[in-house]
Amino acid sequence: MQIEKYKISEHNQSLQKEHQRKFEFIAGGIKDAEKILQKLIDFQIAIPSWALGTGGTRFGRFSGGGEPRSLEEKMEDIGLLHALNRSSGAISLHIPWDIPKDAGAIKALAAQYGLRFDAMNSNTFQDQPGQKHSYKFGSLQHVRKEVRKQAIDHNIEVIKYGVELGSNSLTVWLSDGSCFPGQLNFRKAFINTLEGLQEIYAALPSDWKMFVEYKAFEPNFYSTTVGDWGQSLLYASKLGPKAYTLVDLGHHLPNANIEQIVALLLMEGKLGGFHFNDSKYGDDDLTVGSIKPYQLFLIFNELVEGMDARGMDHTKDLGWMIDASHNVKDPLEDLLQSVEAIMLTYAQALIVDRKKLVDAQQSNDTVAAQEVLQNCFRTDLRPLIAEARLRAGGALDPLALYRSEKIREHLIKERGAKTVATGL
Repeated sequence: MQIEKYKISEHNQSLQKEHQRKFEFIAGGIKDAEKILQKLIDFQIAIPSWALGTGGTRFGRFSGGGEPRSLEEKMEDIGLLHALNRSSGAISLHIPWDIPKDAGAIKALAAQYGLRFDAMNSNTFQDQPGQKHSYKFGSLQHVRKEVRKQAIDHNIEVIKYGVELGSNSLTVWLSDGSCFPGQLNFRKAFINTLEGLQEIYAALPSDWKMFVEYKAFEPNFYSTTVGDWGQSLLYASKLGPKAYTLVDLGHHLPNANIEQIVALLLMEGKLGGFHFNDSKYGDDDLTVGSIKPYQLFLIFNELVEGMDARGMDHTKDLGWMIDASHNVKDPLEDLLQSVEAIMLTYAQALIVDRKKLVDAQQSNDTVAAQEVLQNCFRTDLRPLIAEARLRAGGALDPLALYRSEKIREHLIKERGAKTVATGL
């Protein structure tokens, strides 16, 4: 389903007067408001193909109805999101869940929706139908060479699909690890994994990047072969200049200082990208900004400062993607909320007075430094985000328009109430 442009126009006209009042008020107090608006218009967040259906827990899964049954329907849903917010102009595919049968037709469909293909994602954390060797005891770390080769070949196959679609990066997340002491030789597991990654790295096209994702625990609960940012950085450093660390906000132990991790990875030129989500306990994959919005702001503060210090392009020099699971929400509504939270936090980081912050830091004025950051965080920039959407052709209030048009009801009528998104 797609939403007609006149519907967006009618929606915007009904809200225009009140929006203009709010926008003029907030923009009047912001230095370089026009430059910030352009940055917001240019900034795009990739939507993962697996986030378009209702997720689940260890105990059950409850379909929300109208879920996409194919890659084409997933792209249709992301095209709808992008039409509403104009900030979701990329899709990240997961192989083998989203193998394109006709790459040319899929690229044409993406162009129709105004989408590009972000990072490709491989899958060696579960066995697929017809798979010869099992990943029950790991993939790239496995003690058996034939299992490791199968995992290597799969990743190289994913690269080939990505080349056909115009992607330029590969995300490797491994569930490899152990559940009990003595189950695994840590050094051998590391070496096996490194050798496998080296073979995959050698297959990368010259303009591609490899993102090595880490996770503290789950599904293994004693050790994880790529368990934290230090291990990921070690792999990326050994692999070469096209390898980077990928930070998933949910993949940390409680109270980890993620903003410091980000700053150091940027300093080393090894931060490759982000998976945005939020969490209360473990890797909950909750709506971005729903639990710890100030932490998200502090992370973005380091991102903006660090990228600007290195002369990086905010729009393309890092990979930006949501990675979430929607157990009780409409996935499309959740994604609209997450994109809004990301855009809002990015805008707040853009208005930080860097000179005033540096002066406070250099004079050890802790109170002044805290005030600089908290004043920006407490500034409601939603009218600025709405104005950027308006200028880009989106809706002033995407969620309200989504609901008023009863889009989920239409999707259920088109696809059925019991559909399950492919891969879930």
